[in-house]
Amino acid sequence: MTGRGKSHRWPWHVLRVVAVLVLLDTLAQAALAGLFVTGDLGLLAWHAANAGVLSALTVVQTAVALVVRRAARGPLWPAVASGVLVVLVSAQQGLGEARLLAGHMPLGMAVFGCATALVYWAFTHRPSASPPAVRSRHGVAE
Repeated sequence: MTGRGKSHRWPWHVLRVVAVLVLLDTLAQAALAGLFVTGDLGLLAWHAANAGVLSALTVVQTAVALVVRRAARGPLWPAVASGVLVVLVSAQQGLGEARLLAGHMPLGMAVFGCATALVYWAFTHRPSASPPAVRSRHGVAE
């Protein structure tokens, strides 16, 4: 493998790490919610604080997915799905703060499903060793 091929692989590794962090934090949110619902009222503050962490992680994941798209010639849909996750988590926070659990809990399941799908894809997708050559306006590979 050439040095150029290796230079385009690092975004994929970063995306995998960040996607796993998003999924693990989503699981932590569910655990905190479950423990709060069973009576440990002090965990509501942890759940609310961790929502901010999850929100930040989804923004980072979106940025990394865009780097994968741009630098490593990856597909666009993971960046779009990550952006959707940003919106879902923001809506989730709003519903939680408003105590609208009828929407908050199902939306949490959607966040978990989307995060799981992104992790699955990140670990099963096999990027090419080097990105395809970029063609100039004259049809010649650069």
